[in-house]
Parts: sequence; C-alpha cells; structure tokens
Amino acid sequence: MEKLNLPTYFFKIKSINQKKYIFDTIRKKYILLTPEEWVRQNFIQYLINEKKFPASLISVEMNLNINKQKQRSDIVLFDNNGKAIVIVECKAAIIKINQKVFDQVARYNIPLKVNYLIVTNGLNHYCCIIDYKTNSYKFLKEIPDYKDIK
Repeated sequence: MEKLNLPTYFFKIKSINQKKYIFDTIRKKYILLTPEEWVRQNFIQYLINEKKFPASLISVEMNLNINKQKQRSDIVLFDNNGKAIVIVECKAAIIKINQKVFDQVARYNIPLKVNYLIVTNGLNHYCCIIDYKTNSYKFLKEIPDYKDIK
C-alpha cells in the first residue's frame, strides 16, 4: 500500500482468496484492505498513538440517520461521557480533498453536533473547530491531542 504522511505502523494483514484483509483493532475483525481502509487504519493508529485518543472512545463506520437516509461516518471520537466530539472523514490517498468532502463530513455532523471535523486522505490532513455561537469554523494548524479537545 501507499506510503502516507503519517508515522509507520504495523498491521496484521492476511490474504483470503487472493484479496488482502487488515485487522481493525477497534472493530476487532479483519476488513477488506482497500486504499480508503488503509488510510482509515493508519489514521486510527495515529489518533491512538500520537494524539492519545483512548481506543475505547473510538467508533468506526458508525451508522447515522440523516434526512431519513442511512449514512456511515468513517471515525467518530467520543469524550468520557459518551458525547461525540470529533468526526473524521477518510479518503483514499488518490482522492483530492475538496469542498465535496467537507460537505460530506458537515452532513455527518448534522445529528452529532461535534466541535471538531477532520478530513484526511493520508497525505493531507485538515482539522477545523466549529463555533456554534457564531455559526463559523476555523482551520487549525494541527490536530489537537485528546486532552486538549474541548
């Protein structure tokens, strides 16, 4: 798989019927290794190892109901009280991060009302904080550590 703009992590990978699968430590099962899944699994490890998010407070491919349609967010991070605080949208490295991707993660935020949105393709990572009082957002220079999330 492609080298990403993230630290190097080691994964359990196996082949079944000539397809590769990667072990997801959050869902505790092997998942088909697609380019997007490669980014997602690396970013999960980045959040746990570098940003110190507790693995027990991470949900992967969480089901959402938006305008009576079922959607799935890539990664949702929670606080100790079970409140969603961050949504992460992952794309394959070949996918350019554009307005459409930000619109997608913003839609996922309709039911959750988190304070932070992150978009990554494994090469470029964008994080913004939402100010609901002023209906605005601000891009951050870096992704905050778990302890710094408000």
